[in-house]
Formats: sequence, structure tokens, C-alpha cells
Amino acid sequence: MSFFDNMSSFELTMWIIALIGSAIFLLLFVMSLFGVDSDADLDVDTDIDTDTGVGFQFFTFKNVMAFFTIFGWTGITCIDNDLSVGLTIFIAVLAGLAMMTLMAALFFWTGKLAEDGTLKINNAIDRVGEVYLSIGANRSKMGKISIDVQGSKRELSALTDETVDLKQGDVIKVKAVVSGEILLVEKLTK
Repeated sequence: MSFFDNMSSFELTMWIIALIGSAIFLLLFVMSLFGVDSDADLDVDTDIDTDTGVGFQFFTFKNVMAFFTIFGWTGITCIDNDLSVGLTIFIAVLAGLAMMTLMAALFFWTGKLAEDGTLKINNAIDRVGEVYLSIGANRSKMGKISIDVQGSKRELSALTDETVDLKQGDVIKVKAVVSGEILLVEKLTK
């Protein structure tokens, strides 16, 4: 406590902000190592949506804590270098905002690295697979096919314009998308 006795109220405030901000930020870091999402219910996000659906989240709890942590430590550094109160606050705010921007950008770009598992049904056209559940001739009965689309095996609904039923195990080729996720297939002859 004698360390804090010789400080001005401004310097003491910066130390309090730095220490509390650092403690909370460290706690958030440890929680994130164990998979606990601290921003789950505490977000006040401003999103700039892109075509990937990942938003640029500037005002999150983690970013605000990072702001106060860097703000406090930068303020202490400026005070130790005998800068004026106004200049200290200005530099500390800039450093805090830079940290918030850096963290928001880091999470934004990390989020864009995530793979989108959404099936784009048109990627199935011209792919070869096999009948999984029998398909009725002349679109009389919908069946299922097993086909590799976007790097994974999928079972999708299918119809055929063939004049005979397609049986389980028949090799097929996808010709078109009928509607939604229903494919039009034809039997491949051997």
C-alpha cells in the first residue's frame, strides 16, 4: 500500500484501471481456453455484415476490457514519462481504441477462416453416386441417392425420368435440381 501513497489521484486512477482491466482480461483469457464464451449474453455488437455472415464486432465485453487494460497501462507509461494529463489521456484513448480495433479485426478474420458447411445443392450436378433407396420410374416415387458433394458423403432425395425403377446400388449421375434439395438423376450404363 505504501506504493500507492505517493501517487497523485490521476496516477492512482490509471493504476486501478490497469490492474482491474488486466485481472478481468486475464480471467476472460483463461475462460476462453476452457471454451467458456464470455460474450454470449453480454454483447452490444455493431455488425458490418459481409457475404460470409461473420460480423465485425467492435463493442464486445472482451474488446471493452482490452480497451481499459491498454488504456490503463499506456496511461501509466505516459505518466512515468512526465507527459501532461491531457496528452496522457489522448494517447491512452488512442492506444485503447487501437487494441479494440486489432482484437475485432482478429476475431473477424479468424471467423472468416471457419468453413461454411452449408450445402450448395447445385454442386451436386454432374456428380456420380449410387441409389440408396429405390427411385420410381417417371418421377412416380422419390428415393434417395448417396453422393459425394463438397467433400462429404450425403444422402439426398432424388427423382428420375428413366422408364424403369432405379434400384439400390444402381450407379447414377445427377442431371439437374428439380426443386429445393430434390435432384433429377439418370442411370449410368456400364
